[in-house]
Parts: sequence; structure tokens; C-alpha cells
Amino acid sequence: MQYIKKEFSIKDLEVLSGVKAHTIRIWEKRYHILEPNRTDTNIRVYDTTSLQKLLNIAFLNENGYKISRISNLSDKEISDLVQSTSSSNNYENRAIKSFLVAMFNYDAVLFLNTYDELLKKRTFSEVFKDVFIPFLEHIGLLWQTNTITPSHEHFISNLIRQKVYSNIEKLQYEKPFCEEKLFILFLPENEIHDLGILFINYELLSLGYKVIFLGHTIPLENLKTFTHMAKEIFFISYFTIQPEDPTSYIKEFKKELISEEHQLKLWILGHKKSEIDKSLLNENISTFKNISELTLKL
Repeated sequence: MQYIKKEFSIKDLEVLSGVKAHTIRIWEKRYHILEPNRTDTNIRVYDTTSLQKLLNIAFLNENGYKISRISNLSDKEISDLVQSTSSSNNYENRAIKSFLVAMFNYDAVLFLNTYDELLKKRTFSEVFKDVFIPFLEHIGLLWQTNTITPSHEHFISNLIRQKVYSNIEKLQYEKPFCEEKLFILFLPENEIHDLGILFINYELLSLGYKVIFLGHTIPLENLKTFTHMAKEIFFISYFTIQPEDPTSYIKEFKKELISEEHQLKLWILGHKKSEIDKSLLNENISTFKNISELTLKL
């Protein structure tokens, strides 16, 4: 069984690099930047070296270098020029391209080296917001176009998850400075997409708040345990693929947990938040477009 993707179609290269297939063909013919192999039916096939080179060329081209100049450089000169081309946006774009190559080749070392380079210039919070989130959104597009398999997505997501956990652990040794507010982080039953809620855990801890992280697939009745634990209690959840009926879920939450005695708050993020009946939203129940919007509310 072939576990590592070693061959790419021109369409794969287009999706990964952002360079149109037509442009790639022109660059090949006019500047000989790539040398694809051919199948028995004369279809172009590219290896990982070609992919890496095109990612570098696309990066330089996006940052003002003409293809005619790039084509005269050796592979090492191209790589060196990429490394020396650094600005805030450039660095993030280059990192995303490196993560793509790491994902396709199941290359944990490349991921880790790229991540370590990012941390020399950025905080972990900046890396997650400015690099990991756009990267994960791009993975979503690759998934929709069948360019990647579940194994690709799981491999790279687990590496990112490891980094979130390691940064959370560092903060958990510190005593919260705000004991009056308690944040309960959970995902509804059958919801397994946890990277967003994990990062919220990190952000809250970094701001000095007390957090109880419950993780995924938490039944509503289990949340009643926490209603007396602090003066102000905030439940935060991500609705990505669950619950199936968000409006019914919110109604049940209000019925089971919110009362005059327990003026709790429920904050919701995720794709399925848009399915919630807006009439249910009030000072106790709020939705947020993204994590940055949520942290501004704190």
C-alpha cells in the first residue's frame, strides 16, 4: 500500500501552490523550471522535489521576483533566496507552504523545524492565529477537492494538537489571578473537532483565567456539576459538525442549566452556530465569528 504521496498531478500543484495549471505549463515550456515525468498516456506527473521547488518559486513570484530571474537560479539559490526573503506576511506564507509539504510527505521533522523557526519571530498565539488557522482553512479546501486523504489531515492536525497541548501545560503551572470567573470548555456529544476549543483553553489560561477543559462529546446533564463553582460561570463550546439541531440544543441548555439562581453564560463558535435561531441569543447566550472576537469580550 502506498502511504506517502510521491506523485502529483498538475491540478494538485495548482491547488497547493496557487499557480494556475496553464501558468505552470507556460513556465515549463518557456523557462524549464520543472521537468515532469509522463505517464503512458502522456499525462504530466510531478514528484515531491518538483512540488517543493514550485512552492518556493510561487513564494518568490508572489513577493516581486520575476519568473525570468528565478529561472536562472539553481535550486540551492532559489532556496537561499526564499530563506532571505522575510517580512511578516512572507514568513507566514512560507511556513504554510512548508507545512503543506510536511503534510503530503508525513514529514514530522519538517513540521517541527518550520514551527521552531516561526517561534523565533512570533509568540505561540500569533503562530496559531496567523499561520495554523489559515493553514487549517486551506486544508479544508484541499479536502473538498479530494487533493488530500483523511490520513494527511489527521497527521498534520495531531502535530498541531501536540503543540497546543505543550503550551497549555506550561500555563497550567501558574495560579489564575482571576478566581471569580470560571470558564468551562466542552464540545457537544459526537463533536470531535477540538483544535479550536483547545486554543481557546490556551488563550484563557494565558490571560490568567481559571479554566476547566472537558474536551469532546460531553452530555448536557454533565454540565450541571459546575453551576455552583464560581460567581461567574462561562460555558464555551464549538459547534463544527454537531449538534444536529443547534436550536433545540440551545433550548435544552437553557431549560437544564439557566435559571434565576444560575445566571450562566454560553458562548458558541463554529460553523453550525449560524443554524441557531437568533431569537434565542441574549446576554446569556452569544455567538462569535472567531476566537479573536471572543477574547475581545473578556
